[in-house]
Amino acid sequence: MPSIRRAAVTGLAVLLLSALGAAPSAAATPSAATPGPATPGVGGYTDPGFAADCTFRHFGEGETPPLSMLGSEPLCVEYAKRDITVSNGGAVRFLLAEPTRFAIAVPACRYWQLDHWSVQVRPGGPTLVGWDGSYWFDKSAGTAGAAVRNLTVAGQPAEPEEAAAALRPYDARLADALEKAASGVSVQLPTSLPCVGIGT
Repeated sequence: MPSIRRAAVTGLAVLLLSALGAAPSAAATPSAATPGPATPGVGGYTDPGFAADCTFRHFGEGETPPLSMLGSEPLCVEYAKRDITVSNGGAVRFLLAEPTRFAIAVPACRYWQLDHWSVQVRPGGPTLVGWDGSYWFDKSAGTAGAAVRNLTVAGQPAEPEEAAAALRPYDARLADALEKAASGVSVQLPTSLPCVGIGT
């Protein structure tokens, strides 16, 4: 139904923008389901320059990372967010874990987050929206990037342009942000004085 699809796309945009908030918008490697390294210049996204220094910590559904991770450099995390449901409390567990996830991310000088999203009404039900994300920032170099892969809407693979077009009549700004993020972005940030020299 078109109205269900439009609702799903709107929900996707809101969730995507909240996910990108983690980034001022290898001994262990990301799992095979993660977005792979992109070709430099394609979609404006590349993996961070500190990628080879990352040891990823993996966290399950609603799992809160320990505050002892504060100060880790680089801080590289992978989150499962596939149980964002209403009927079994998955959405509540997700929301309860987010403040700590942000708390450990914001002070980091070099941060890379991979995550895997799936939103549905009940476990095993049709996926309303889903994607695999890669978001990072490097305050020592003044760079950041974000990319979304494997985008689905109403359980079907969706191109960024298709999802953005469905959303644009309702919120053009969100549609533009969705399309840009799903195509991959890289941005320049102000360098952070306490971070200068880290990793060199």
